[in-house]
Amino acid sequence: MRRRKHERHQIGRTGWLRASVLGANDGIVSTSSLIVGVAAGHADHANILLSGVAGLVAGAMSMAIGEYVSVHSQADTEAAALEQERAELEDDFVGEHRELTDIYVHRGLELGLAKKVAEQLMQHDALAAHARDELGLSARTAAQPIQAALTSAGSFATGAIIPLSVAAVALPRQLIGLTVAASLLCLLFLGGVAAKAGGANVIRAAVRVASWSALAMAVTAGVGALLGTTI
Repeated sequence: MRRRKHERHQIGRTGWLRASVLGANDGIVSTSSLIVGVAAGHADHANILLSGVAGLVAGAMSMAIGEYVSVHSQADTEAAALEQERAELEDDFVGEHRELTDIYVHRGLELGLAKKVAEQLMQHDALAAHARDELGLSARTAAQPIQAALTSAGSFATGAIIPLSVAAVALPRQLIGLTVAASLLCLLFLGGVAAKAGGANVIRAAVRVASWSALAMAVTAGVGALLGTTI
């Protein structure tokens, strides 16, 4: 008899993929919009590139700091919850066993089986059992602030490099068109990849990402052109 393989669901990988794609999308949209806006204001090539580089660095740092603070707050909350659970286990082990039993009963187990499962899991690692089934925490999903900050900064910078590289090699009269075209193509691709990995409609997701990004670039270009004629 062939051994049955575990099913692999798309949803298991959408978390990290969503974060990476979101960071790259932000990098592309913000940097390309900045470049297009400055270029529409009739700035020279050197100032356009300087603005793009500044946007890349500032955006990556902002993403990193914001993600670090957010995830660190989550980590502090998780640590406090675990400490409280540890104290409750020391004060009332029997009561915590009843609490875990109730959780399993509500999930569909019969009372006798729920008691046995709770007992065995608490004998193995009581804190881990309560962290997982009462608090919804596990080592796999634990908040990691440094990793989150580096990932966000890296994905943003990776995305931002695309419009910046195009702007660096484009002729002044072609800069806006090439930057927008390259950015939208990459956004279509990223939107499609994320949708494919998550099992969603590829075309719809790709078009949605590109459409809203095109709107952001158009608005920024309009503001740049308006200010360029009045300042």
